[in-house]
Amino acid sequence: MKTIGLIGGMSWESTAVYYRHLNQEVRRLRGGLASAEIAMRSLDFSEVVALQKAGRWDLAGALLGKAGAGLAMAGADCILICTNTMHLVAEPVATMASVPLIDIITETARALRADGRTRPLLLATRYTMEHGFYTDRMKALGLDVIVPDQAGRQVVHDVIFNELCQGQVRGEARVAYCDIIARAKAQGADSVILGCTEIGLLLEADALALPGYDSTTIHADAAIRFALGDSAAQAA
Repeated sequence: MKTIGLIGGMSWESTAVYYRHLNQEVRRLRGGLASAEIAMRSLDFSEVVALQKAGRWDLAGALLGKAGAGLAMAGADCILICTNTMHLVAEPVATMASVPLIDIITETARALRADGRTRPLLLATRYTMEHGFYTDRMKALGLDVIVPDQAGRQVVHDVIFNELCQGQVRGEARVAYCDIIARAKAQGADSVILGCTEIGLLLEADALALPGYDSTTIHADAAIRFALGDSAAQAA
């Protein structure tokens, strides 16, 4: 089994989901007391958020890249950035880590394309929905991503940072998200990407008005295939 390197803490609420899912799936696939080989660096999210707000993505990339390089030195065979937003700096992180980076955008796009989806709604942080890096990458992979209107984007962003990242899961937020999904469905969306790693704490991907794709579990499952080998993971 290869070692999975996690750059986490952004927020630690979703990093805990990664850790649990990776170990549960390896145990399911291998049985008994099997668990995943994991190396993890958990960053101080407040430092990362300060760089996001200041637009200092160069410094954020250097920070995460240093973490990735440390994980590689600790024996990680691949790297996962355990957040969608920080894939904006995936390129410098991959360069500094010098081991394969499993990209959450690529893996989510593959899952959508495998099911014949073409026009997904993206729910994510304001940075992910508005910066362009995510939708541009998806477009290059054949997907026409739509995002909520400005008011909807603000609701989605605020719930992520003010509630989910702080361990708060409220029914009112769930209703607000479901209303946004319903409006997108009426506008022709054929699926919804839970494009922030915390959103899975609020919504169940299989219980929405549109087919849901939880980027956290998609990303983690790709890491398991890498660690165990595709044939071993697919055989179970």
